Amino acid sequence: QVQLAELGGGLVQAGDSLRISCTASVRSFSNYNVAWFRQTPGEEHEFIAAISRVIVPMYKDGVKGRFTISRDNAKNAVYLQIDNLKPEDTGVYSCAASRSQLGSEPQLYPYWGQGTQVTVSS
Repeated sequence: QVQLAELGGGLVQAGDSLRISCTASVRSFSNYNVAWFRQTPGEEHEFIAAISRVIVPMYKDGVKGRFTISRDNAKNAVYLQIDNLKPEDTGVYSCAASRSQLGSEPQLYPYWGQGTQVTVSS
């Protein structure tokens, strides 16, 4: 069973940058495709970015440039860097992982973290 944990959320101001991390309980995390999703109250998980086992990133249309996904296999971690934060970036950011699936649909990922709240004030 893979357990994921997100860290790094918080209350920030518009224009700030933030890096949130996702760490895994398994040493083989490098063998997993990992995605970041954002959720706001009453809404479904919204795909933001994903990174494959071979470190190929993919992004939701329109976010590339402010959002950067990366991974450090030595630290069993995947990161999401968010630059020039905007109030509409507010939400709970969750990472999700799959050994075999990669894409923008939440149902592709069987393993999820609890999420970390990011709140951007204007």
